[in-house]
Amino acid sequence: MSSRLLLRLVLLVQALIACAIAAAVARAGAGPWQAAATGLGSVILVRLAINANNFVMSRRAASPTPSEHRLGVAAALRMVGEEFGASMLASSWHMPRARPRTCIHPGSSTPPVLLLHGYGCNSGYWAQLAARLDAAGISHTTLDLEPLTGDIDGFADAIEEGATRLLRAAGAPQVIVVGHSMGGLAARAWLRRHGSAQAARVITLGTPHHGTCLATFGIGINAMQMQRAGVDGPACTWLRELAAHEDAATRARITSIYTHHDNIVAPQTSGHLDGARNVELGGVGHVALGRNRRVLALVMDEIGRVPTTSPAPPVLHESTPRPSVVQ
Repeated sequence: MSSRLLLRLVLLVQALIACAIAAAVARAGAGPWQAAATGLGSVILVRLAINANNFVMSRRAASPTPSEHRLGVAAALRMVGEEFGASMLASSWHMPRARPRTCIHPGSSTPPVLLLHGYGCNSGYWAQLAARLDAAGISHTTLDLEPLTGDIDGFADAIEEGATRLLRAAGAPQVIVVGHSMGGLAARAWLRRHGSAQAARVITLGTPHHGTCLATFGIGINAMQMQRAGVDGPACTWLRELAAHEDAATRARITSIYTHHDNIVAPQTSGHLDGARNVELGGVGHVALGRNRRVLALVMDEIGRVPTTSPAPPVLHESTPRPSVVQ
């Protein structure tokens, strides 16, 4: 089952529950608007509780927060609100509607960007970053990494095919890969299997490079590959083997952006990757990394740091408009 179908089913179940609650409240004598608000509000409160619980669980396995990134009560509440809003928009609007998309901007000297989503997500996660790439005239494509609970190594060939198609369409020699969470690990698995010749840069957001304790609550092979045995315990065997196959040159191609308030990756310092360019943040949750303006500006800045190229003529179908968008 694809994440798109799963999310649609989850939304359907939530809608049915909201309707059932509203009907019960109406039978108790409430007006139609009050009943509808109660039904909808109940579902939203449950989702807020789940989101807040992720922060509680992540704090149990948290790494020490540097003093410069510690938050007061007001800032912490803003962060939780932003994370909840980002989660609601991604899972209830963008991802249930999304399909893989390629947009080619002919003549761009910036290497094209390949976007890889995280665990349980799909290409819709990148709605905000894709809009920024379009505004900057940077060619890009999104992939859906499937099966939903599959082996992360199994995504490597799909990434290679996606990168090759994007490079051919954009007329570029190398691609920039941006991966959120598991997507960053999938990018590293791609480098291990196919080499780094096509990779100008790999940018990871909130990626558990050394595993996360919360992965034990996930299902599937990919969740097992992201596990970590306690705050001070080792990463799983797969992650250790992945690291063992990387040399200094490979690590130098990677930028790891992570937040000390990640509510899914714990300990949060799992985002630090030796030999890579590490960018530490505070006050941002896991899902919000793909929407927060400060983070998006950092990603665009990292993309801008990659040396530009003289693009060859892109491969376009005669009927393809400029810029071309392929759903």
